[in-house]
Amino acid sequence: MSEEKKDFAEEVKDTANDFATGAKQALNSQDNKKILAGILAIFLGGLGVHKFILGYNKEGIILLLVTLVLGVITCGFAATITWIITVVEGIIYLTKSDDEFYQTYQVGKKPWF
Repeated sequence: MSEEKKDFAEEVKDTANDFATGAKQALNSQDNKKILAGILAIFLGGLGVHKFILGYNKEGIILLLVTLVLGVITCGFAATITWIITVVEGIIYLTKSDDEFYQTYQVGKKPWF
């Protein structure tokens, strides 16, 4: 029984290390992140995850604070507006061509829309 637990623990460690390595490579690569950013903007936009993926940390923090802090203060109104804006932003990301997205948001560093 102890041997099985050790094997399982080793397998879990290896899987976690593989995942961490893959995530670091994906986040630090200069590859086009259009689809990832677009989908994250649509589903997790209010949390600013898509901004962090694109390297816009200040904008990601702004979205996160507006959603969490102002969302509570305004009984969800600010959070709803933020989610609507980020869904539109996600659609804009996904409808741009790969080259246009790359030049605008990854090379040109245009943080909003």
